[in-house]
Amino acid sequence: MFRSKILWEKTCHERLRIHNYGRAAVDVSFAIEFDADFADIFELRGMNRERRGRRLETQVMKDGLVLTYEGLDNRIRRTRIVFDPPPSRLNQSVATFQIRLESGKDASYRCAIGCEVDGDSRNEIKPCYESVVEEAAGALERVRAREPQIFTGNQQFNDWLNRSLADLHMMRTETPYGPYPYAGVPWFSTVFGRDGIITALQCLWFDPSVARGVLAYLAATQADTHSPEQDAEPGKVLHEMRADEMAMLGEVPFKRYYGTIDATPLFVMLAGAYHKRTGDRAFVESIWPNIERALEWVDRYGDSDGDGFVEYARKAKHGLVHQGWKDSHDAVFHRDGASAEGPIALCEVQGYVYAAKTTASELAKMLGDAARARELSKQAETLHRRFEEAFWCDELSTYALALDGSKRACRVCTSNAGHCLFTGVATEEHARRLAGTLTDETSFSGWGIRTVASSEVRYNPMSYHNGSVWPHDNALVAAGFARYGLKESAAMVLAGLLDASLFFDLHRQPELFCGFPRRAGESPTLYPVACAPQAWASGAVFLLLEGCLGLSVSASEQTLVFSKPILPAFLPRVSIRDLRVGDARVDLLLTRHDEGDVGVNVLRRDGALEVLILK
Repeated sequence: MFRSKILWEKTCHERLRIHNYGRAAVDVSFAIEFDADFADIFELRGMNRERRGRRLETQVMKDGLVLTYEGLDNRIRRTRIVFDPPPSRLNQSVATFQIRLESGKDASYRCAIGCEVDGDSRNEIKPCYESVVEEAAGALERVRAREPQIFTGNQQFNDWLNRSLADLHMMRTETPYGPYPYAGVPWFSTVFGRDGIITALQCLWFDPSVARGVLAYLAATQADTHSPEQDAEPGKVLHEMRADEMAMLGEVPFKRYYGTIDATPLFVMLAGAYHKRTGDRAFVESIWPNIERALEWVDRYGDSDGDGFVEYARKAKHGLVHQGWKDSHDAVFHRDGASAEGPIALCEVQGYVYAAKTTASELAKMLGDAARARELSKQAETLHRRFEEAFWCDELSTYALALDGSKRACRVCTSNAGHCLFTGVATEEHARRLAGTLTDETSFSGWGIRTVASSEVRYNPMSYHNGSVWPHDNALVAAGFARYGLKESAAMVLAGLLDASLFFDLHRQPELFCGFPRRAGESPTLYPVACAPQAWASGAVFLLLEGCLGLSVSASEQTLVFSKPILPAFLPRVSIRDLRVGDARVDLLLTRHDEGDVGVNVLRRDGALEVLILK
């Protein structure tokens, strides 16, 4: 028996193939049992509901049936199942099939399971597994045709790379505004602002279309009113959107929720990075009002007390207590383990704001507004100076995790500080010292950089945010190392995650894994309920490769730069074919020499493009 399935256009298509390897004919009877509880995703995550909707009568037809539920939100949700060939017998919970199978022959059975809400009727769904596979493969091929092909001299690295790319394609969802990478399966299979932006940044050098889709979607959903229930203010960028029953009813606040402190400056960062990569001035002009509204939110609402730092404090009764990427209830604390009381100013968020204002200054200059460009540049420099004064912890060689509501620093060693390298807000000296902190044995597990160092009171390698290892977090930190020329530290992170990928199913990096120290002959310890795949975990390998190669693309200048490229010993060569920059295309081969130097050979170049190697 061979069972396979594909999810396509809101329908799950399944095929069951039975082959008779015996020498005599056989009579086979088998049954498929089914039911539906229409549980909300938050019920699956452990939330209890005092009341639920009601199941309606199941409709049974000759070749299928419809399971129906009326929610407390008065919406009708249906699960439609259709079989081909029709079952021999069918009732409300069992489909029975009978077959006579000759020696050496096989038979195939198909079913389609469609999900409908209210008038989204799909009465005509058909079990057409083979044609759907062909259609999906064609759609994937069209996407792949626009991307460069990457191949290396390490097959295990290729396995990780290819799995990551396949997962990114799987989570790439077409929206009215363009492609958007849904955050993760199963818990976060929807739009998340922060996750979409960071995934787009990770993938920008090889597929800028994702960034455009993310920017267009978040511009269209930018908050325009005050709504404490949504943690929303004008100009703020979306955190999360859901259309499930509990969200629609307000049992959870995530129907359209803005409780994120970092998505707004990250939105501006992505806009600037997208323009540099593509030179798409028309698109940037179209969202420039959204960028200005985001910057206004940063100054007016993000910095509510006027101290020059952006901080958060929950307003929604059931919203998130912590609103950075580490949004667990216990993720922000002082050195003695005491919880930090808000409003909270996270170190990495100040870095995002610095980068947002720096890149917005460049965009304003490009659009001809020199006065605005100077104003934003001056604001960024002021933030840079004040950040160093308020956040640097000299005795720990790191930046404080946060400032609490009393402006007292949370003096603990965390990976958050590494994001300050990614954004460029750190000084050269402090970047070097911080890299040493994040790669010592208390922070680096052997597989990756822990979210919280093992020397801290709240360190727990099995926790969600207080000692675990997150691939996307590591990629951002490693890219920060590379930005400051600390390429060996970046390569160390790349090597750790590659080694970890060898133990993961399908070489798939999960959302996170436990932060126990690496032990000889042992695999990393899995975090039991991590999303796999998770979009920004899948995007990590591309940002890591970009950082090690020092790769930078400027469409307006028609340049492709490799700044002090490095390849670890396990990666002797990297081939990049059909990389597009504007109208130009290029094939490249990067080769690691015995002394560690990296050579860059241009194998093909179509169009005007200058390839520069900075040693």
